[in-house]
Amino acid sequence: MSNETISALAKFIAEKILKQPGKVISPDETLISSGLIDSFSLMDLALFIEDTFNVRIEDTELNADTFDNLNQLASLIASRK
Repeated sequence: MSNETISALAKFIAEKILKQPGKVISPDETLISSGLIDSFSLMDLALFIEDTFNVRIEDTELNADTFDNLNQLASLIASRK
């Protein structure tokens, strides 16, 4: 998995979704199941991923099975490239 991908995702979540630019999000930290991000933020994150990494995210993938930590997201992005 790309550290650059994980860093970009963590930065976006911290700055744009959580509005806490200094927050450090570890690659294995749960995002959805812990309540860190909600369903509205999930849509923003999916759009960011599609625009930034030029990959398609299916609506059925917007869940904790696919989007619950940065490692999962980076794997998903890598598998689509």
